[in-house]
Amino acid sequence: MPPPIRNKGRPKAFNTDTTANPIQSLDRALVVLETLAQSNGMTLSEIASHLDQSVATMYRVLSTLAARGFVENDPQTQAWHIGPMSFRLGSAFLRRSSVVERARPVMRDLMQATGETANLGIEKDGHVMFLSQVETHESIRAFFPPGTLSPMHASGIGKALLSCYSDDALSWFLRTHARESFTEHTLCDPETLRAEMQNARHLGYAVDDEEKNLGMRCVAAPIFNFYGEAVAGISVSGPISRLTQERVAQVGADVKSAAESLSRGLGAEPDAPQS
Repeated sequence: MPPPIRNKGRPKAFNTDTTANPIQSLDRALVVLETLAQSNGMTLSEIASHLDQSVATMYRVLSTLAARGFVENDPQTQAWHIGPMSFRLGSAFLRRSSVVERARPVMRDLMQATGETANLGIEKDGHVMFLSQVETHESIRAFFPPGTLSPMHASGIGKALLSCYSDDALSWFLRTHARESFTEHTLCDPETLRAEMQNARHLGYAVDDEEKNLGMRCVAAPIFNFYGEAVAGISVSGPISRLTQERVAQVGADVKSAAESLSRGLGAEPDAPQS
């Protein structure tokens, strides 16, 4: 029996350009959520100043969001934070991708094998968005809460995903995306990055060698789906005192093996050409 016909999710006269039909109050509320998600808590006046809005307007937005559980206020510090309903909505996004569920046991095994934190991320608007993490038990460790964004060119997972780009796609990316220098090791020059991507393709893994944060190193490999598309990346990250240059090759092999296991789980064929 065929499934019932469902109505389209927009009225007939609706402009498909999502930027042409904004609801100002809703957009303002979403900007507040994005701002709080990137902070460790902000007071009302800090939010208003940061967004160049009046305190009264921001208070109305926050009160509305708080009533629905999207934000909450700490009565002691007067700081506003992301609330539990925001977490629930974010979890709904994670459930869309089977790679997150499949990755957890693989990430646990990878963390135990290497002794370092394992991470899972996807590409999001020219950045890596971290979806999941299994932390090492060491006191000094990398920490990327779910939802954290990191520039592609200065991230292990980002570089692993960029290594899967075609030459034309990589040229477009380098032409259209600014590349901030975070440390003296950050690779920003287009030709240097091209060479780095070619080496990553050859090895099957990419390395962030103190390019985002001094003293931290990351080794990452891409995860492919049934169609040979790089849909995510898995990595191991830790301080250079433990994740030494001498360990990179072995850790790279471990990360690559974990990525291949996840790729097979998503239907990728072994040794199939990747897009």
